[in-house]
Amino acid sequence: MSFTFSSPQILRKSIGVLVVLISLILLAPCSAQSIRPSSTVTTYRNPVIAGDFADPSVIRVGDTYYAVGTSSEWGPAFPIYSSKDLINWTYIGPVFAKIPAWTVGSFWAPELYHRDGIFYLYYTARRKADKHSFIGVATTRDLRQGFTDHGLLLEWTSEAIDPFIIEDNQKRYITWKAYGLDKGKAIEILGAELAPDGLKVTGKAFTLIKAESTGWEAGGAEGQALFKRGRYFYMLYSGNTCCGPQCNYQVGLARAERLQGPWEKLAGNPVLIGDDAWKCPGHGTVVTTPDNRYFYLHHAYNGTDFTFTGRQGVLSELVWNEQTQWPTFRYGASTPAQAESPVKTPQRPITGVSTDLAGTAEQLPWVWDVSLPTPVFTTPKGQLQLMPTTANQVGSFLGLVLKKGTYTFSVGVSPQDKLLQSICLYGDANNALGLGIRGDSLELWHVKDGARQVIKKQLRNNEPSDVTLQVRSYVGRFYEFGVLTKAGVFQRLVDTPVDGSFLPRWDRAPRIGISVSGQPNKGSMIHSVSMKYN
Repeated sequence: MSFTFSSPQILRKSIGVLVVLISLILLAPCSAQSIRPSSTVTTYRNPVIAGDFADPSVIRVGDTYYAVGTSSEWGPAFPIYSSKDLINWTYIGPVFAKIPAWTVGSFWAPELYHRDGIFYLYYTARRKADKHSFIGVATTRDLRQGFTDHGLLLEWTSEAIDPFIIEDNQKRYITWKAYGLDKGKAIEILGAELAPDGLKVTGKAFTLIKAESTGWEAGGAEGQALFKRGRYFYMLYSGNTCCGPQCNYQVGLARAERLQGPWEKLAGNPVLIGDDAWKCPGHGTVVTTPDNRYFYLHHAYNGTDFTFTGRQGVLSELVWNEQTQWPTFRYGASTPAQAESPVKTPQRPITGVSTDLAGTAEQLPWVWDVSLPTPVFTTPKGQLQLMPTTANQVGSFLGLVLKKGTYTFSVGVSPQDKLLQSICLYGDANNALGLGIRGDSLELWHVKDGARQVIKKQLRNNEPSDVTLQVRSYVGRFYEFGVLTKAGVFQRLVDTPVDGSFLPRWDRAPRIGISVSGQPNKGSMIHSVSMKYN
């Protein structure tokens, strides 16, 4: 599908019509996508963890739920959230503020596990020595203090990813996806016993399931989530292509009386598929509530923002057929747009950021490119001073995760000579898009495949020294860049919205933030940041 807009006004009207149509579809009385709110039912709407939060792992410890998700090529690695009700989540920090020494990137598919007061994190990362993805392990007694890494746990042929931990008869087992990069071999979900302390693999590997060569599993099997109910172990697992514009991820179901099998796949697989509201669902974890309801926290792409905001954390409920002893998804074979809440508490709306940075800059959930040196910044006198320590075409970048694709992001800047301070959409070090100010000159620029180009340059004759740079995003793809006048009027630099579809969006989504390039040892002067979601 292609889009052509002759003006920003037509763009906004078209998006408005699209949003209305989607809303009518989602709220249709006959739709299996939602339930009708009543005076006795409290509902929530997906996502429950907005923004790029793929492969979520969730556990309940006492009355608190904890979730951790993929961070891919972003640092700090593996964001952690907490909740009392599964629908309102609070960011509490990363697993690793500094990435483990043996790793270099691809921080995927973390598995959170708790036993005897210790939190364990089994995670996938690329090994620095050979760039192969394997599984590591880390522990902590306090999630808010970060984890201590214990290094590489499992190396298996060319790749071992997607760890999942389950207990059986007081023994702990790790399961993982194998043979995804081995030519001529079918992808399998394997398992092996762990040492009592959970820090070593001691058992011989055994097969749980193999991916079928045809049908919905033709793209592989991964993202397994196991749990026990009655006499059966159950497994939700994902198949096909997980990520990017051509994704077709789906979820299947299997069960076995013994962990070592044989495993029986449900004849009606797949049990969870994409639709217009939530695309390519999969890779999550099952958790039970105190009143014994079963919920699957997994990821899916929003049907409107799609890959531009990434795979978001969504919640789907499982219910049981006591005759067949198979679970089904309560609202049908697609992710519910609206559903009955696990509790009576209301769901909080998605909020943005509005701060003058005085004493708050360090508290914002900043992210950065994990392949580059960690950004260096200070906050003297309420100013964010980000140092230009990275010698590439984009400069040093400090960003925020996008929770929606339609938003307005503003940054108050005090211009400086020999330093370009930009509001920036960042995909990676070779692909970015921004509007910056250097002295009295504005520059609208992009970097594509490592090549930098100035789209437009404009002098600010007799304008006030401080300036508010602003970008207005539509569905995460089209961007209007400009500045705000003292009267609050938006003055765009170019009439036609800039298309940001060149930014990489396979296993990640772009971040919005600040980039700085130019004279070394001269920091930016950012005095305010504002994010408003439409």
